[in-house]
Amino acid sequence: MSSEMETAGGGVEDAYGEDRATEEQLVTPWAFSVASGYTLLRDPRHNKGLAFSEAERDAHYLRGLLPPALASQELQEKKLMHNLRQYEVPLHRYIAMMDLQERNERLFYKLLIDNVEELLPVVYTPTVGEACQKYGSIYRRPQGLYISLKDKGKILEVLKNWPERSIQVIVVTDGERILGLGDLGCQCLPITIDVGTNNETLLNDEFYIGLRQRRATGEEYHELLEEFMTAVKQNYGEKVLIQFEDFANHNAFDLLAKYSKSHLVFNDDIQAGTGIADLIALEMSKHNELPIDECRKKIWLVDSKGLIVESRKESLQHFKKPWAHDHEPLKTLLEAVESIKPTVLIGTSGVGKTFTKEVVEAMASFNEKPVIFSLSNPTSHSECTAEEAYTWTQGRAVFASGSPFDPVEYEGKVYVPGQSNNAYIFPGFGLGVVISGAIRVHDDMLLAASEALAEQVSEEHFEKGLIFPQLTNIRAISARIAAKVAAKAYELGLASRLPRPDDLVKYAESCMYTPAYRSYR
Repeated sequence: MSSEMETAGGGVEDAYGEDRATEEQLVTPWAFSVASGYTLLRDPRHNKGLAFSEAERDAHYLRGLLPPALASQELQEKKLMHNLRQYEVPLHRYIAMMDLQERNERLFYKLLIDNVEELLPVVYTPTVGEACQKYGSIYRRPQGLYISLKDKGKILEVLKNWPERSIQVIVVTDGERILGLGDLGCQCLPITIDVGTNNETLLNDEFYIGLRQRRATGEEYHELLEEFMTAVKQNYGEKVLIQFEDFANHNAFDLLAKYSKSHLVFNDDIQAGTGIADLIALEMSKHNELPIDECRKKIWLVDSKGLIVESRKESLQHFKKPWAHDHEPLKTLLEAVESIKPTVLIGTSGVGKTFTKEVVEAMASFNEKPVIFSLSNPTSHSECTAEEAYTWTQGRAVFASGSPFDPVEYEGKVYVPGQSNNAYIFPGFGLGVVISGAIRVHDDMLLAASEALAEQVSEEHFEKGLIFPQLTNIRAISARIAAKVAAKAYELGLASRLPRPDDLVKYAESCMYTPAYRSYR
């Protein structure tokens, strides 16, 4: 590693001194010049509000611009959490959190880290779904980057308008399939490729912030994406990780196939949609030493037309074809469950209430512990609720959902549903890719991330009915996932950050962002 890439604690490149390894260092509050006074208080990256010390108030011309009281970051956090809890409407909490992020970034992340179980449902599913739907109405100031058809031929210039230069991970969407809510056009972040929308409600909404036109398709669409992918590599280098987020299937598979050979890319929606089936088959093949085709035969898929079977193969999309097995055609999920008698039922279709009482009772009739995962988001699109799963199986279900559900009491026992979504896997996955300097994403790296998460579930968790470790420990969980992903990248010869650190967990921890306030010179 060159000296330019090293940090005080051996972390990855960190131009702003924000990883844990540099936490105790004095820093200068740089913007484009040294920020002082009025400007500093309006810079969310460096603003500390009443936490500026007496010396800092003198050094940075803050006298008179703040009330005389001093408040620690902990006291600020206490006050804000008290205020947030006064809101009865989740969307109002979301707006308050976004306002905080826009004025004091470190305090925002400290609140989130210290109160993750309480605040994740606010900044993530289910509340973020409503925020995306109403984004035009609640929009205050831009927080991400917008690239539209109007920018064709100028995308590199657009990327250069973003003030940060040291970009390691990009999440990009075209907004066509947000959560289970469908086409939300331009109303999502962090990088939005705006190619129009087919959502009539948005097209007729006077507050909509995107292009008012039908979605571009075909050559026009792919030329814009090609320019974006080329510009990203040109501006940020070969090793920037690009996550394709919430693209509709008809584009998602093609984009992943096209760019996985030339860019560092992944798509959690399909590499965890039909990708769930792929990874399960891969894990079964690995552990049972069987050909992957044999393992696929134990996994069945149901789509809107019914069970995916051999006789439908000619009409199937290419990504469904490996899952077309010999069986009579069946039209409904209930028929498929009754015929195949699966041990595990996983829902990712985005269609709510599909795990009906009859379906769940059928699962319970031939399984002592039926595994039921209702993974579609937001809550309104969940295949069934936690209460339904536990009630319809007489408390025997092993249940998880994509959006959070409250604990359920059934016949005197409390059941704690698991929340199975990418909040567990992908922060750690992205960190593992970055700290290893991986040049490509391999399926085995996704498998390593899943295994690392599973290893952190103890017997104690199982006794409480938990199938995931608690989110309060998400930082430690993510560090271990990052270490396993990085180790797999080194094993596969895909890592470029050499030499390999001796302790990848400690290395991952040293590279993590820490939200504690810094002391300014």
